[in-house]
Amino acid sequence: MRPLIECVPNFSEGRDHNLIEKIADSIREVEGVTLLGVDPGASTNRTVVTFVGHPGPVMEAAFRSIRTASELIDMSRHQGAHPRMGATDVCPIVPISGISFDECVSLAKDLGLRVGEELGIPVYLYEKAATAQNRRNLSVLREGEYEGFAAKIARPEWKPDFGPQKFNAKSGQTAIGVRDFLIAYNVNLNTKSVRRANSVAFDVRENGRIKTVDGTPEGKKILDENGEAVRIPGLCKAVKGIGWFVAEYGIAQVSMNLTDISVTPLHAAFDACLDSAHSRGLRVTGSEIVGLLPMKCLLDAGKHFLRKQGLSEGQSEEELIQIAVKSLGLSDLKPFLPDERVIEYAINRKTEKQLVDFSVREFCNETLSDSPAPGGGSVSALCGALGVSLGGMVANLSASKRGWENRTGEFSTWAVQAQWIKDKLLFLVDEDTRAFNAFMEAVRLPNATDEERRLRTEAKEKAGKNAAEVPLQVMEIAFSAYELLEAMAIQGNPASVTDAGVGAMCIHTSIAGAEMNVRINLGGIADQVFNEKMKQQADQLSKQSQKRLEEILAVVRGKIGR
Repeated sequence: MRPLIECVPNFSEGRDHNLIEKIADSIREVEGVTLLGVDPGASTNRTVVTFVGHPGPVMEAAFRSIRTASELIDMSRHQGAHPRMGATDVCPIVPISGISFDECVSLAKDLGLRVGEELGIPVYLYEKAATAQNRRNLSVLREGEYEGFAAKIARPEWKPDFGPQKFNAKSGQTAIGVRDFLIAYNVNLNTKSVRRANSVAFDVRENGRIKTVDGTPEGKKILDENGEAVRIPGLCKAVKGIGWFVAEYGIAQVSMNLTDISVTPLHAAFDACLDSAHSRGLRVTGSEIVGLLPMKCLLDAGKHFLRKQGLSEGQSEEELIQIAVKSLGLSDLKPFLPDERVIEYAINRKTEKQLVDFSVREFCNETLSDSPAPGGGSVSALCGALGVSLGGMVANLSASKRGWENRTGEFSTWAVQAQWIKDKLLFLVDEDTRAFNAFMEAVRLPNATDEERRLRTEAKEKAGKNAAEVPLQVMEIAFSAYELLEAMAIQGNPASVTDAGVGAMCIHTSIAGAEMNVRINLGGIADQVFNEKMKQQADQLSKQSQKRLEEILAVVRGKIGR
């Protein structure tokens, strides 16, 4: 897997759209970079830009955008609600796949060196790239903001990691770091009071609030034995937050950074704000995402709200996202469009349409055309996806059956498993076609010289093995659906028992079709050890599939009286 990283620079301009567009253009012009989002805020006077790609192009785009911002933004004239210290206030690098944090730290250092030397901007490394403990936390690094840095940068302990130890009045300072995926998340309140919004923020954020003698923010602080203020921790770990007023919306918000969504997911932060607001006589009216977020956040939120309603979690990703958007009120202030705000969708939207995105008619037309792909392998994977979907349908119908309320969790678990298998098989619909196309590319390689023939042979062998491995994956994943279909035939809603039977027949067709594709793709492979191993695995799965189909159909026929 080629390494993939995300870069999310924050620029101190959110009102001048021509200027913002020029910064965005400096990123777009770098080949190999996908610009996912440009999210300006007028009150904060700040724009969050998100782009992804392989390390080289992304680092080039990051440098160009920092250079453009330094040319166009004058920090001496900047005002905004969000804390800031530079034209490019912060430039985090986030590993997505195929790259380690240590490798990203090296990228951050290389970028920092270039920004410092070529642009004369003081650069501080933060989070996982920090060179000192007191520089890890961005809020500590940014303390005093732009206005306070003239004095701060002169102190020895605040010498920049790169660039001159001199206040840059026009561009300010820039923080470059490496971090986990961070979500900037704002929860909307039915108040204009910043004080009351801060009260909710202090309840929720990990750092909580300072403990006072009389319990009020203005009261005398309680100190520990070291003379440090004692803090009352907040409800949510890995959450930073403050309250602020947003003039363009006419409301106060709890503005949060969720720094580790495995510790505090999106829905947990929302619920914590909901409970705190309610206890203070306030209402949460909705929330907003700044920038993009991973699909998993919304899928987990959708399942969370379904559990709270006592309903099955085994819904499609599209349905789960819709439930999350509605439950979190993400369209309260402006429409939340998943195609633009969910990172996986945004990337796919900018690439070639996949087979699984076709309508049923389009897929059939494409299959029926004179193109060899999609072929039997892709259709076999689709058969498996349809079969397990029928099993999932029985599970969801059983979960909502009147009188079976005490079994909702049981059937919900089966439905979730069905969704997982379905999604794996749908991925393999396109993966089989990609494997076939890769093999054809190897076949078309030049073979005029001995060296060209050697390289062509090696490429064909490698691509041929992959073309055989994909349908074997289809067989293995489709076979895992039998357990679900058998459970639904025996335990599920009796009115839907034939659906479980049809599902089992689709699974068997999927496995039988995929086996043929394994065998035909092995024909041109020279590695006989590989060939024999693949044939044995395919043969075993095929025989077991026939046995499992007969067992499930016997249950179905027994229930329908045949």
